Amino acid sequence: MRFSGFFSAAMLLILLSPSLQSFHPAEAIRSSDLLRLPLPLSFRRAAPFRNAPKCASPNNPTATLTVCDPSLVHVAITLDVEYLRGSVAAVHSILQHSQCPENIFFHFLVSDAALESLVKSTFPQLNFKVYYFDPEIVRDLISTSVRQALEQPLNYARNYLADLLEPCVRRVIYLDSDLVVVDDIAKLWTTSLASRTIGAPEYCHANFTKYFTPAFWSDARFANAFAGRRPCYFNTGVMVIDLVRWRRNGYSRRIERWMEIQKHDRIYELGSLPPFLLVFAGHVAPIEHRWNQHGLGGDNVKGSCRDLHAGPVSLLHWSGSGKPWTRLDSKRPCPLDTLWAPYDLYGHAQ
Repeated sequence: MRFSGFFSAAMLLILLSPSLQSFHPAEAIRSSDLLRLPLPLSFRRAAPFRNAPKCASPNNPTATLTVCDPSLVHVAITLDVEYLRGSVAAVHSILQHSQCPENIFFHFLVSDAALESLVKSTFPQLNFKVYYFDPEIVRDLISTSVRQALEQPLNYARNYLADLLEPCVRRVIYLDSDLVVVDDIAKLWTTSLASRTIGAPEYCHANFTKYFTPAFWSDARFANAFAGRRPCYFNTGVMVIDLVRWRRNGYSRRIERWMEIQKHDRIYELGSLPPFLLVFAGHVAPIEHRWNQHGLGGDNVKGSCRDLHAGPVSLLHWSGSGKPWTRLDSKRPCPLDTLWAPYDLYGHAQ
């Protein structure tokens, strides 16, 4: 299998690499509005990482690295207690496979707990900021979904990245919490979006009609939203976003408008994905499928295990109801869950 050879080689490279060093001091937004709750999880401290010699240095290497430094790769991930173990593993995997980990800046979106201290203790020298996402922004816009987990307000924080992040951040990679990266994230960062606002792996052979209700397709007011487009399914758990174009075109409000329609007309069933499809499907910059081997959670089928899609792999994504940490803890893992385990830092803090 092409993936097996790649993964083994990548792990060997990590073990043999001399490029281990510390990061610049972490940065965080502190808010008195953040709820200070005791955390039920503890994590081991990750090993430090250092840039390889070929990496570009910050503009002013003697100064503290700031979020506006143009040499940075920006990655946004949500943090909540339920998926915290997955988020930590995702960050760990990105750092392990990056040639220039010091040049990565993480933007953590939170709404129910102040997790800054946990991030600092697990990744002591990580470049990051914590952003408070107020659940009330979307609470009245969220409709019931096929899974209760899809109704959580933090799932919709990706809609507001252009508002939450500093104006100097012009591009960001958004990643879900249930994945690991097994390639250098800089390769994804440099993907050309051409004139598009977002880039993602597209799946044009998927049955696109199933993402919307019969009421949607039978009403020309709604179905005509795709007129003149060739819409394809894409998974919103891995996206490269041009925040300049997003801000200029007001896409947050366009997504909200479809969520408002959904409250009255019930045009879809699947959480935060359909509004993205309505706004962007057919206008997405295609990214190689290797960057989202999704569906490993079982496609919402309890107890099911999935195989990899054919071809090379840069990112493994456990989208669906089954999560690798849950199955591993229950001693009933799927075969591919063992590929997530090396990045798991859950355990007693050191």
